Amino acid sequence: MDSEESFSGMESPDSDEELQEAFAAGKLKPGLNLELPAESKIVNNVAGLKQKLSAIKKNLPWVERLDVTSKPATGHKDLISQSETDVHDDFKRELRFYCQAQATVLEAIPRLHSMNLPTKRPEDYFAQMAKSDDHMKRVREKLLEKQTAMERSEKAKKLRELRKYGKKVQVEVLQKRQKEKKEMLDAVKKYRKGQKDKLDFLENLPGESRNKQNKKNTDKLRQNKKREFKNKKFGFGGQKKRSKMNTKNSASDMSGFKPKINQKKPGKPKPGNKNKRPGKSRRLSAKSKKRK
Repeated sequence: MDSEESFSGMESPDSDEELQEAFAAGKLKPGLNLELPAESKIVNNVAGLKQKLSAIKKNLPWVERLDVTSKPATGHKDLISQSETDVHDDFKRELRFYCQAQATVLEAIPRLHSMNLPTKRPEDYFAQMAKSDDHMKRVREKLLEKQTAMERSEKAKKLRELRKYGKKVQVEVLQKRQKEKKEMLDAVKKYRKGQKDKLDFLENLPGESRNKQNKKNTDKLRQNKKREFKNKKFGFGGQKKRSKMNTKNSASDMSGFKPKINQKKPGKPKPGNKNKRPGKSRRLSAKSKKRK
């Protein structure tokens, strides 16, 4: 034994200083100090247990105790026999508890009926609660407080998410409006320059405000009849020479020809169409004669 030989060659240290000096010198080796577990004494005091049982035991009737000892029900013998071999199966173990409770109920209910004791609770049954009303009121207030706190936290979380989403949507809407405004201004410039003939781009503005703006812009851009006639007559600042010359299309156009006016038959004038009013010289001579 190495530990015994090492201890045999030196004196056993008594104080902490000697232990520290021995550890610094390398004289202490592992395995010298062994921690032994304390011995546990098993006490089986049968007399004392029986004495304590007789002291706490009360001779109460069975109705006050309602203790029943029975074997498991015989409805699930196969499962019970398998569960005895497999103790780690939770499902079969719970099934054994269920069978045990079922057998106990089948034995206790007839026994209660034989004593003329009711086993069903009536509809108007009122039982006193184990806890007082004040205590349950405090519990209810605490639960309501927790519920309201959770609702507030969830509401605040939703509001934060909505704010983030709202800011994102607001930025997108502003960008879209700026883009639409730029496109509309470009279209208006093209219309003023004569590059566009129609105001179709004003019909695609959404909302009532856009409709009002559309109406206002059309009123501004709409030209009066005088301007339209001058544009039709003189053009838009282009070539004005030979603008009234006939072309092939204008010469072959007979839409303005009216036979009743432009094509009269020669003949005697009708008697009803005679002009009864005298001429100017006759009227003047008639006036001079009247003055004389």
